[in-house]
Amino acid sequence: MVDMLGWPWLASCCLLLLMAGAPVIVEAQPPQAGDYSAADYEVVEQRNLAAPMRDGVKLKVDVFRPDAEGRFPAVLQQTPYNKDGQAARARKFAERGYVVVNSDSRGRFESGGEWDPFSPKHKTDGYDLVEWVAAQDWCSGNVGTYGLSYMGWTTWWTASQAPPSLKAIVPEVAPPDHFLNCPYQNGIFVCWMMDWAGTMSARLPHRAGPGAYGGFAVNREAAYGRLPYIDLDKTRNYRPTSWWRKWIQQNTAQGDYWKAIAYQSPESYARVNVPSLAISGWFDANFPGTPMNYLGMKQHGGSPAARRPRMVIGPWEHIINRHRVAAGVDFGEQALIDWDGYVLRWFDFHLKGIDNGMLDDPPVHVFVMGRNTWRQAADWPLPGTTFVSYYLHSNGRAHTPDGTGTLSVQPPANEAPDRYTYDPNKPTPSAAFANGHIDGPRDISPSSTRPDVVVYETPPLEEGVEIVGPITARLFAATSARDTDWMVRLADVHPDGQALFLGEGVIRARHRDPARGGAFNPDRLSTIEPGRPYEYTIDFWRPTGNLFARGHRIRIEISSSYYPYYLRNPNTGQDNIGLATEFQPAQQTIFHDADHPSHVILPVIPQGK
Repeated sequence: MVDMLGWPWLASCCLLLLMAGAPVIVEAQPPQAGDYSAADYEVVEQRNLAAPMRDGVKLKVDVFRPDAEGRFPAVLQQTPYNKDGQAARARKFAERGYVVVNSDSRGRFESGGEWDPFSPKHKTDGYDLVEWVAAQDWCSGNVGTYGLSYMGWTTWWTASQAPPSLKAIVPEVAPPDHFLNCPYQNGIFVCWMMDWAGTMSARLPHRAGPGAYGGFAVNREAAYGRLPYIDLDKTRNYRPTSWWRKWIQQNTAQGDYWKAIAYQSPESYARVNVPSLAISGWFDANFPGTPMNYLGMKQHGGSPAARRPRMVIGPWEHIINRHRVAAGVDFGEQALIDWDGYVLRWFDFHLKGIDNGMLDDPPVHVFVMGRNTWRQAADWPLPGTTFVSYYLHSNGRAHTPDGTGTLSVQPPANEAPDRYTYDPNKPTPSAAFANGHIDGPRDISPSSTRPDVVVYETPPLEEGVEIVGPITARLFAATSARDTDWMVRLADVHPDGQALFLGEGVIRARHRDPARGGAFNPDRLSTIEPGRPYEYTIDFWRPTGNLFARGHRIRIEISSSYYPYYLRNPNTGQDNIGLATEFQPAQQTIFHDADHPSHVILPVIPQGK
């Protein structure tokens, strides 16, 4: 199997883009919807039509079409969340001259077949649905796809099969492959995916009571604390599923289950021959998919149009473009955009052939927090970005913000390492996340006062530092255990002491690949020798776009748990932690000296750019 991201090609792609001499970034207006098709039509609705798949299973679809003679371009969405809930957006598009087809995913709600979130049949279903839509007497033969979250996944899965009638896609907050965000983030299981698995464990949503999600109401942390993890479906009191057991047992990408649905490889991108317009938010729980797919398509797309992807990143969480205020921070009037208008303009160009200047727009739009303005650019990472190393320093007492941990551009000399104890029985609480999800730049200062967290920060900045783009940490660390986790977080510390969360990177020690400088490798389980320093290259799965204002501090904090957002590592070193039956504390050491210069690499936008 070809490795997923961090592929070596990803790093080389970023380097080539930075060397290419592209135009500098500029401040700009948000993505402009401009002129798009007017609401000229009444809408005819047809419910629960049967679309046959190649294996004989019939998926049920709702069709929203203009009440007029003739053929129209179509837009398809496949959802496991009940197609009935997608009607409002469908009507809006149908009023503007599109046939919108919403399908229940295989095995969910009205559709036939067996439900498994990662069945490869979702790929072939996407192909068959596109061609079924194109063959109807109300369709012009041009089909696009769109959809949020899991529907963003189905958009990419479908595009990777290259159905002939597919002309353009809009994947919205689409996750990447399964070891780069969910259900695993660099080898560490993300707990909210168990919540999701619980509520999605059958044909209809499963809840334990009012307000419950994933088969529980108030016992989330208690349920996650029980071992072995493989029995969590029983602990959480939701319907056991064969696929949950596959998730927890196949903890490398080598398993046939994961190989069958993976799409983020150069070969898979090369099969996508249509243009893509993707969107995400800095606090989206599925953020990695959007920039990864942008870079993958730009380098490997199967046609010239496919190699000109577009990307929008705003100051939002998973439900994009909903609020201008997140976690108490007001991002201003420009934080909300006419996204549906922009999508319609995109489809007008690609499905209706309207020359509306869409391709004249810059391909990348990102919102910079702190400035509360948009930037537009010719590429990602933003041209003109300077990648600056900020080194960890202390005299061995970097615990809490009152310790001696500092962050500077000067490499370390001979400095004592920092040590802490990671006890899975008393994990570091995930202060950045509310109810299992992040919804903005939350204050994480409470967790930084714990003895199992080490903290490094700059002095108050004498001038603003704007950071926009991917972030990497190079950590030199040792553990007394046979396996453990490393978690690195970035925060903007305000003069009043608030430390607002911006991004993070995590890695399971046994997934480090020495051939890649200790970077994550989903195919590998390494042997970790207790007490031995290892280098870990940790690509932040959540980059950022933020102006650290004058008087603020840039803070890095490190821990080995962040619970209950991430499932705890028992530290026992078993190949499959799902079978572990006990927790073992570990003594952790963070090195920062001339031979082990631990640092983070931040994407700095030069002043005046």
